[in-house]
Amino acid sequence: MIVAIPEPFKTVVTFAHPLLMLLTLFLALYAGYVGWQYRRIRSTEGEEKKALISKRYNILHHKLGSVFLVLMVAGAVGGMAVTYNDNGKLFVGGHLLAGLGLAFLAALSAALAPLLQQGKEWARVTHITVNTALIGVFAWQTFTGWQIVQRILEKMFKVS
Repeated sequence: MIVAIPEPFKTVVTFAHPLLMLLTLFLALYAGYVGWQYRRIRSTEGEEKKALISKRYNILHHKLGSVFLVLMVAGAVGGMAVTYNDNGKLFVGGHLLAGLGLAFLAALSAALAPLLQQGKEWARVTHITVNTALIGVFAWQTFTGWQIVQRILEKMFKVS
């Protein structure tokens, strides 16, 4: 069943997913930076270490990760919902599969948090590796998403 979206809101709904995901990508990059700052605490000493600890990067990194997970899952579900609503079907291709993979990688990364708090080094390495892969796939998906946005814009402004 396709829900009819009132015409004034259709454009907003169509472009909400790409905008949300672009913001989510920037959030992921910032969360990565904060996580890197948190990790630096392990290799610094003295006043620099005290300064890093006082900024409470660990707490900020956990909060950003939680928000990221919610936005990633909402973006994946929302993107599929908008596509289905606009077209009556999903287009199974690289963009959809990457989006589902990103939701999985985000959940996997978050699931490692209890092990990270226990100090498991293998979990830390896995967390960093998963998130590095996530950023790479996310950047590629942003590119494919931009191609989709361009097709939508061409369709919207095509003069018949």
